[in-house]
Amino acid sequence: MSNIKNNKKNLSPEQREELLRTLKARFEKNMNRHKDLQWAKVQAKLDSRAGEEKLWSLNEMERTGGEPDVVGHDKKTGEYIFYDCSAFNGRKISGAAGTWRVRHENVELGENTS
Repeated sequence: MSNIKNNKKNLSPEQREELLRTLKARFEKNMNRHKDLQWAKVQAKLDSRAGEEKLWSLNEMERTGGEPDVVGHDKKTGEYIFYDCSAFNGRKISGAAGTWRVRHENVELGENTS
């Protein structure tokens, strides 16, 4: 038998439900950020197997005082784009090829740093 630890970043069912409620409430409160998007489609993506680690990252942002919210949808990849919309930050969680990361983005220049 192997003693390799599972390094996956997963939330408990309770944490997951609480986070989804928070994200949904923020989504509905700030429709100006995502006028053409529907929460059911965002949640379906987050509920997918690929969404498990994404939820963990969103939860970490929330847990540390951030306010992640959907700000766009990449039609080419099908991924939803989340930004930290709190007044003090500009962190972004983006999804490309199933890999999500937190990074700072200078929107005007399109310059990203990991």
